[in-house]
Amino acid sequence: MEFRSALTYRTSYLSSFVMMLLQIWLLTVVWKAFYDGREEVDGLGLATMTAYATLTTLQYQLVSPWRSSPIDQRVREGKVAVDLLRPVGFPGQMLAGQLGWASAAVPVLVVALPFALLIGAGRAPASVAAGFAYPVALIGALLVNQLLGLLLGMVSFWTLEVSGALMAYRFVAQFFSGALVPLWFMPGPVRAVAEWLPFQATAYTPAAVYLGQVEGAGIAAALGVQLLWAAALGALAAFVWSRARRRVLSQGG
Repeated sequence: MEFRSALTYRTSYLSSFVMMLLQIWLLTVVWKAFYDGREEVDGLGLATMTAYATLTTLQYQLVSPWRSSPIDQRVREGKVAVDLLRPVGFPGQMLAGQLGWASAAVPVLVVALPFALLIGAGRAPASVAAGFAYPVALIGALLVNQLLGLLLGMVSFWTLEVSGALMAYRFVAQFFSGALVPLWFMPGPVRAVAEWLPFQATAYTPAAVYLGQVEGAGIAAALGVQLLWAAALGALAAFVWSRARRRVLSQGG
């Protein structure tokens, strides 16, 4: 149902992909200006950076869709009471809906891919191991980000409106995820903070695996970090829902 709903808003949805192509072009221009004719900066070539910018922008469109969760709308409309009567738990329903909404990006991404590669740059996986590990890392990134969206959506049980929090969250998440600037170019203290937050698992990790910036045992470690964050966020979501559900019952009483 959420997949069909996402495709209903064709103008808004397609405009987000126009902005995606614009972002790829702008990032490519910025990185070319940053390199200023040099072949490498800190051992990284321009081709690697433009490929990173293209890849992270494409995958972020799938992993982090412009609508994070339907929870705030259902809270405002009073539909949560109906959701509680269904055989599947409320967090499971919302997470499935979020995944359905995100999956609507796949057909348009397929169409946009040639244009994105023309504007930006692309390359094959750095190794066979990277080629096999990248889809796993992308699934991990999707799961971590959807759990973050679920937690953000459940804030509406206390505030009713999450648009302000969502704007702040998107800014922080996009920066610390490495979607704009890779972690290897961040200053030491900023990178240390980014590595301790879950956001880097949603953009930097898949791209770094694909481009060979994480190799060998580092791939297993990166995937393990994604798994740990997914487990931790899942447990936190269950705890938050146990508190949020009491508020629904007290309002209903």
